[in-house]
Amino acid sequence: MNRLKQLKNRSELIAGKRILKLVSHTLDPRKHDDRLQRLEDIEEIRRLKAAYCAACDDDHNGEAVAALFVEDGTWQQAGKIGSAGIEPKSGRSSIAEFMFSLRSAGFIRHSAHMVTNPVIDVVGDEAKGSWRFLMVYSHIDGSFVRIIGHYEDEYVRREGKWYFRSLIAHVEESGRYLDKEL
Repeated sequence: MNRLKQLKNRSELIAGKRILKLVSHTLDPRKHDDRLQRLEDIEEIRRLKAAYCAACDDDHNGEAVAALFVEDGTWQQAGKIGSAGIEPKSGRSSIAEFMFSLRSAGFIRHSAHMVTNPVIDVVGDEAKGSWRFLMVYSHIDGSFVRIIGHYEDEYVRREGKWYFRSLIAHVEESGRYLDKEL
């Protein structure tokens, strides 16, 4: 009987060590801090993207959009190129000028940028993200237009705040989906 107790105690000791080894990474406060920081960074990047969409939907507010980029950041459209052209807009002033050119063209009455399916990878003070997007807008001629695609973003943290380093809007499809207002 004594031998049986010894084996049981030994078994419990071994099992306990294995369990502790398996969960030890969750007991390490540094790993908790790293995980928490990564989650906070992802949330801040989501908010950055939401601010971008809101600035675009504010009649393509060039100043507000440009402020979300680092000074030498780039904005570019790829795929089905419309009025944006293929050349990247480099620097805040170029990005603001382009956004304001969309406003002054005057063909967009109201727009809504919707982003989904974010995949955000953070490594220190840098991150990459991809998002699906749908942009719809009402045209001054009374029709409605939709643009479908995905964003490919790079982010950088400067002085504790996240900014876009680059944003590429890959347009997969665009066109009218309704000819006249209902």
